[in-house]
Parts: sequence; C-alpha cells; structure tokens
Amino acid sequence: MRKSMMTFAAAVAMAFAAPLAKAETLADALASAYNNSGLLEQNRAVLRAADEDVAQAMASLRPVINWTATTGFSGAIDDLKRKTTQIGLTGSYTLFDFGANEIGLDIQKETVLATRQSLVNVEQQVLLGAVGAYLDVVTGREFVALREANVRVLTQEFRAAQDRFDVGEITKTDVALSEARLASARSLLAVAQGDLARAIEAFRVAIGRSPSSPAAARPAPVTYSVEEAKAFAVRNHPAIIQAQHAVTAAEMAITRAQASTKPTLRLSGSVGFVESGGTWGSAADVGLTASGPVYNGGASASVIRQAMARRDNARAQLHLATLSVQEAVGNAYANYSVARAASDAYSRAIEAQQSAYDGVREEARLGSRTTLEVLNAEQDLLDARANALDARANEVLASYAILQAMGLLTAEQLKLNVQTYDPLTYYNLVQNAPTSYSEQGKALDRVLEALGK
Repeated sequence: MRKSMMTFAAAVAMAFAAPLAKAETLADALASAYNNSGLLEQNRAVLRAADEDVAQAMASLRPVINWTATTGFSGAIDDLKRKTTQIGLTGSYTLFDFGANEIGLDIQKETVLATRQSLVNVEQQVLLGAVGAYLDVVTGREFVALREANVRVLTQEFRAAQDRFDVGEITKTDVALSEARLASARSLLAVAQGDLARAIEAFRVAIGRSPSSPAAARPAPVTYSVEEAKAFAVRNHPAIIQAQHAVTAAEMAITRAQASTKPTLRLSGSVGFVESGGTWGSAADVGLTASGPVYNGGASASVIRQAMARRDNARAQLHLATLSVQEAVGNAYANYSVARAASDAYSRAIEAQQSAYDGVREEARLGSRTTLEVLNAEQDLLDARANALDARANEVLASYAILQAMGLLTAEQLKLNVQTYDPLTYYNLVQNAPTSYSEQGKALDRVLEALGK
C-alpha cells in the first residue's frame, strides 16, 4: 500500500528533476521579439514615410525648375503648315508667403516627433505580448508536467485499488472511483497538451521563432509607489508625449491656415529656344508675381475654423491620453498586488494541502478514510499547485505591465542584447531633401536597399 501510493509531491519533483539544457531566458525571448517583429518593421516604415514629409516640406522652400519641350503646327484651320518647336527651362521660387511654407515644415517635424513616440508605444506592446507568450509556454509546460505526474500517480493508485479489491480489502465502488479519477486526469492532460500546443504557436508569432527550453521568469523590479509611477508616466509615457506633439502641430496648422489668406510673392522665369519656319531663336523672361485671395466662397475661413477644431480635438486627446495612462498605471499596480497576494496564498495552500493529503492517505492506510477521500485530497493538492502556477505567471506579467504603463517597457530600458533602431539615422539622411544624384542621396539609396533586404 505504502509503496503503491507514491506521494503526489514526489511525482511532481521527478517531473521537474530533469536539467534544463540550454534554457533560454525571458530576456532572450524579448530580444528575439524585438528583432523579428513584423509590427515593429511596419511602424518603422510609417516613421520613415513621416520623415519624407519633412523632406517634401523642405523642398517647398526651394526653387522649382522644370524642363519643357513642345512642338506643333499653327495656321488656318484648314491649312496647318507652320511648325513651331520650343525647348527650355522654367523656374519659380516663393519669395514671401507670410511664413506658410516654413510653418508647414515645422508641422511635419512635430508630426515626426509624434510618430516616433507612436513607434515606442508599439515597441512596448510587442514586448509585453512577448512576455505573455513566453509565460504561456513556461506555464503550459509546467501544467503538462503536473498533469503527467497526476496521471502516473492515479495509474498506480488504480492498479493498487484493483489489487486490494482482488484480496477483498475494498469494494468495486472504490475501484470505479479510482478508474473514473484516472480517466478525468487523462482528459485534463490532453487539454493541457492542447493548451501548450496553442501557446507554442502564439510564441512563434510573438517571438519570431520556436521556443527552446524557456526557464521560469522572475517579476520585474517594482520600485515606485502608485502615485510616483503615475507622476512619472504623465511626464514620460510615449502616448502622452505623442499627444503633446500632436497639439503643437495642430496649433501651428491654425497659423498656417491664417497665412494662406495673405498675399504671396513669387519669382518666376524661363529660358529656351524656339524654332519657327526653320529658324531657331532664343527666348527668356523673368518676373515677379504677387497674388492673394479675394473671394473663394468662404473656403479660407472654413479651413481656419477646421484647423481650430482639430486643435481642440488634439487637446482633448491629450487630456484623455493622460487619464488613460494614469488609469493604466493604477490598474497595473492593482493587478500586481492581487497577483502577488494570490501567489503567496497558493504557496501556503500547497503546504496545507500537502499536509492534508499525507494525513488522509495515512488514515486511509489504517482504514479510517475512504478511497474517495484520498482522491479528493489529492485533487485539492493538484488544484493548489495548478493555481500557484497561474498566480506566479500572472505576477510576472503584471510586473511587466507596470513597466508598460509607465512607458519603460522598451529594449533600451530593459537593456536587451539587441541593436536598437535609431530613428535619427534615416531622418538625418532625408531632412534636407537630398537629390538622388548627391552623395547623401546615394547613401540613402544604400540604406533603402539594406532595409529592403
């Protein structure tokens, strides 16, 4: 009896006794997620597109030169005999527009700064998703090991029950109870194996590769109080900084809309050659053009009002972002507190359930407890261990959720072993709107070629 009824704790210990060869850490998984994330690549491309808006705004401050070539016939409608050919260059340059183009450049720079913060926010989402995927695999494997250990124990107990029935120590009902509990354990093992398979697939999506031997992770250090964390997040969270840049851009857009109602002074000119009747001649002209709106059906006033409404919208979004970040910090700390309390409680529950199981088993050996009571005590111990696994994973995830809520869940802050993406590299190459044949433009082509690979 004593030999056949091996303790559940011993079975679990055997399940976890094998050494984890080449175990990967959570930091390894996060580094892989950072390097392999398609979502990060997508948003880096969005940022590069915003950088190009700065280049295009810069180009609006420079002269525009175009070449032209036309040929055709002129004359009476029924006798088009005179052929004329023109080849030349035309150019124009805005001398003064009350700062509309300069403001447009500043707006695009603010938009780039906002987009950079959006990329940081995406990075946080990717890394938190990777933490969750990693913990799901770790917990999934522990659940499978737990269920396998339970099946082994119940298999031995079922066999022992059959032996005791054969010698008349217990009834057929006791054997049936053991068999039913064993069947249930096998069903739960299949469920755990299915959950693990799904967790592995989610891991591949979040991390960019298959898991090797993920080791148990520890919670991230939490050194701030709730109020300190909220104050820090309000100052530093990328969602709030992004909204602040959006407000600045919206306010500039009002000034630009107002400038568009004022006169513009442009310098224009052309130079070229004209051929008519077989004779070539040169032609050139240069001039100043001042223009401004007189009446456009109220469109200009509408544009200004629209810009003001968008500014109000941006300010409201900043307010909502601040409230959302504060709420997220508060929720993250509440979840962390609950997870820690649950983890401690389940750890104590395991000790109590282990003691209860050992006592019930011993009493059953002496005949004062039934097989059902032993099986129930064993199930209670299993449930306590399973709950403890979930609670530990929730504690770790909640700790990293705090970092995300504060704006600290980035590769740089976590000191991951990765080459972090530098948004300034591409921006510095394009902000001055280089031409494709300049040295800077050629360097930009090499960067784009590398990115395309």
